[in-house]
Amino acid sequence: MRYKDEDEIKRALGIDSWRNLSKDKMIRFVAMMPDMGPEVALKIVEQFPTFKDFAQNVVDAMKQSHESTLSANKQSQEHIHRAYQDLRDILKSELDKGDLTWEQRRELIEKMQEVVREESQKDSENKRFLDGALNKVLALSGVALAFGLAFVGGKVMAESKDRPEETLEA
Repeated sequence: MRYKDEDEIKRALGIDSWRNLSKDKMIRFVAMMPDMGPEVALKIVEQFPTFKDFAQNVVDAMKQSHESTLSANKQSQEHIHRAYQDLRDILKSELDKGDLTWEQRRELIEKMQEVVREESQKDSENKRFLDGALNKVLALSGVALAFGLAFVGGKVMAESKDRPEETLEA
């Protein structure tokens, strides 16, 4: 484990106290959880009186970040596809000229095929990017949920140890 104690984690987050944990730093904290020992992570989580709210804030912030990324990506992709379409339109208008030699026509057709291949490659790259972005959001959400469940389960177990076992009378 990379982080051995709370102080290391606070230093990595750039905070003096857990009260200074902003939404941005909450996301960083959740992302750091896999690098923490379970005892250290649970000890930190126990300091949050409303871990459910914390986890919800983390998930909401990740959702907002993911939506922002998707929106920017969509605009970028639309721009790229428009540029490729403009290039295809120019090549097509050149191809429609009647005074071209067979060699010139072949070069234009080859250029159009190259443009289509490039656009297809960009589309595949974008799909890999989106897949990676979604996997990161799902992984971070899963970590937040897992630690939330572990925290709740740990509290239930601790509370059950504090109470004497009740016997059932027939």
